[in-house]
Formats: sequence, C-alpha cells, structure tokens
Amino acid sequence: MTSPSAGTRIAVLIDCDNVSPSYASLILEELASHGTPTIKRAYGDWTTTNLNGWKKTLSTLAIQPMLQIANTVGKNSSDSALIIDAMDLLWMGNVDTFAIVSSDSDFTRLAMRLRESGKRVIGLGARKTPASLRNAVDQFVYLELLAKAAEDEQAEKRTGEAADEAEDSKPSGRSRSRGGRGSGTSGAKRKAETKDETDAAAAEETKPAKEPAKPAGSRADDVTPAFSDAEHADDAPRINLQSALVKAINATSGDDGWASLGVIGQHLSRTHVDFDPRDFGFRKLSDLVEDQSYLQTRTEGRTMEAAVKARRRRRAEG
Repeated sequence: MTSPSAGTRIAVLIDCDNVSPSYASLILEELASHGTPTIKRAYGDWTTTNLNGWKKTLSTLAIQPMLQIANTVGKNSSDSALIIDAMDLLWMGNVDTFAIVSSDSDFTRLAMRLRESGKRVIGLGARKTPASLRNAVDQFVYLELLAKAAEDEQAEKRTGEAADEAEDSKPSGRSRSRGGRGSGTSGAKRKAETKDETDAAAAEETKPAKEPAKPAGSRADDVTPAFSDAEHADDAPRINLQSALVKAINATSGDDGWASLGVIGQHLSRTHVDFDPRDFGFRKLSDLVEDQSYLQTRTEGRTMEAAVKARRRRRAEG
C-alpha cells in the first residue's frame, strides 16, 4: 500500500469478546507501520472472569480498558459502547485512521460510516470474519497471518543462533596443528580423522530440531498464538494471485507496459482489501512480484517497476 506516516494518528478499538489477548502486541506492531496508535481502547465486561487473560496485557501495552457491563445475559453490549466511542472520536477530529479489531459483522455499518466521513479504516480479525465487514474497510489484516509471520521470524532466529553456535564450537586450526606436531605421517592422518569425527558430532549436537518445543510460559508463547492449519481449514488465500497481479499491472501501466510497484500495491489494496503478501509466503510485495515467472521487473532510479511478460512481447511485436 499506501505510504505510512508517523504523523498519521490511529484510534485502535478492540472488541475483546472476539479477539484473543495473544494477538495484542502483534496488532500494535502491525498498526505501527500505518502510523501512530494515539488512542488504544479495549471493550468488554471487565467484571466477569471471561476476559481475565486480557488484564495483564492491557497494563503491559498501555491499552485503556473500557468497561461495559452486560445488562442482559447473552447480549454483547460492548459493541454498542465501541460504536458510540468511535462516533465521538470522529466528531472530535483528532484521529486520521480507525483500526477496528474484531471479527464481528455488527461493525460493518460503523466502518462504512467512518469512511463516508473521509476516514481511513483498517480491520483486523480472524479468517472467519464475514465478507460484509472485510469489504467495508479500506484494508483488512488477518490475525492468523500476523501470528504465522511471528512464528516464522522466531524459527529463523533459532536457526541462525544454532548455526552460530555450530560455527563457534569448531576447533581452531592452530590447536589442531599443535596437536599433530611430532606425530609423524600416520599420526597426522589419525588426527585428521579424529578432527572430522569431532566436527561432525559437534554439528549434529548443535543442529536445531525441525520444530523445537517451546516451554510453557516462554516469551514466544506469551505474544504469539499457536497457528495450526488443521484449526483453520479456510486459511488458503481467497485471491487468485496471478489474475490479481496481471489486472493490477494492466490497469496501472503506461504505454510501455511498465507500472511502478507502489501504484500496483495501491490498486491491489483497493480491489482486494484483504490482499497481503504474507498470505503467499512473502514479507514484501517486491519479493512476491519478483518470484512470479509471468512477470518481469526493473529498477528506474529508486523505483521498482513490473510488467507482464506476455504483454511486453505482444507490444514489441506490434
């Protein structure tokens, strides 16, 4: 997307009845790339035990709890409180972007109303979020994607640390040469064989397991919810990637068939509010585009551009 600005003021409104506290830090980290969360509020009935998991998180992340006692059993009165606060903030005029954190379609009309008033609205929720809410916002971010990205980052970190430990555990060349002094040719050969066996054993010991088990209560467990493909049967991206990219380039390219990556990203955000490169295994749009065999890329100055290969050939032949 759109270019983030630190001066963009974001109101973060969290429906705690529909969001796990495990996502809280990931949500704020994601929103930091869109601006500055100047207002952070969490809505729920804090007199019950249902939201106990949120209480420590609110204090740690400086999120203001907004108490809304349920007047009727089985009715969620927090939704109304969130909507009223959002409208108050709209008329106060000190917010540029609203972030609605919920998977509840009851906030669809609120999102539409905020956008009608010229505000940008970002939705964050689970895969199960109804299409009505997803299509009512400017951009929708799946919480499962944030969790998966955090897990991948942790895995890369563990792999890198294990590789560093393996490198550090190798004996230095100087100590090996001293050990072989005066041993003769056969002794040097035995030393070399012993050294190879030692290095292999050290590498095997320091090799990380495919999926190391995380101890209960570890920091990763505290901030990253477990992600299981079995638990989310519909986790596959809903977007036909090739069709979306080709249409975006065709719609934004010049006469030569090339379009800047920034403009392509903006078009994708408008046509597919839940488009996210992380849904396809890439952190950035540039990495995703470069990996597509049907596209070609180039850099003009400091701007990356992309074009459809087949389209370029047809125009060249014409």
